[in-house]
Amino acid sequence: MAKNIAVIGDAESVKGFSAIGIDIYPCSESDEAARLLRNIADSETYAIIYLTEEVYGNTAKERLRYEEKLIPAIIPLPSVTGNMGTGRKRLSSFVEKAVGSDIIFNN
Repeated sequence: MAKNIAVIGDAESVKGFSAIGIDIYPCSESDEAARLLRNIADSETYAIIYLTEEVYGNTAKERLRYEEKLIPAIIPLPSVTGNMGTGRKRLSSFVEKAVGSDIIFNN
């Protein structure tokens, strides 16, 4: 069964993703984003769920439920307001956990 891709975030940041076939879930409230994430992740329809960095930060409790699972992958991405560095910090922590030192971003 084919799995889809979804993106959750403010309407301005997510609207362009529909042009390339990604299912969009615009939301402006933290509670709504948490509910959407639970519903989408539990539906087992999506292999990848992108969250704008704001939504990613506001849904920490919900994200923990899916952290140990391979699917869905929950990935932060910058919004139209700019990059907060969430993705880079996350990648850095994965590298450090895997090799014992941040060999990618360590200046």
